[in-house]
Amino acid sequence: MDDWQQRIDAVWDAAAATSEEETVARIDALVSERPADDPSALFEAAGARDYAGREADAEPLYRAAIAGGLADPQRAQAVIQLASTLRNLGRPGESVELLHAELTAHPEHELADAARAFLALALHDLGRHAAAVATAVGALAPHLPLYRRAVANYAHELTTR
Repeated sequence: MDDWQQRIDAVWDAAAATSEEETVARIDALVSERPADDPSALFEAAGARDYAGREADAEPLYRAAIAGGLADPQRAQAVIQLASTLRNLGRPGESVELLHAELTAHPEHELADAARAFLALALHDLGRHAAAVATAVGALAPHLPLYRRAVANYAHELTTR
């Protein structure tokens, strides 16, 4: 891990002890050290705005980071965070589309279950409650020491009613 990322991580580690705007300012100071189109810097700037409840400011930064070739695992984080931002901006349909595309392209990614959790929330917002529960329970099923098959079957059953 390079020095810049370590300093970014230190800001996030201290975020709970500082104001949201101070966190944004500290992240922005570090982002300013990078080229304006640096995907990692754009991702961090977006995340800081998201953290501060400034989702409308975060959205274009997430999109620029992803379009700029952000590498995994940050790319997957950016997709999930963008989807959450879209949901918070009252656009759960866009969130569902984005997360479906992510899960289709990367179904086994280490953050796939996190993507499914946010997908379930967006589906719920759309009033697609059975699909939301099926998505959440389906993501949980592989992690169960008992009843894995039964829970997975029940999740599938919800989608076929």
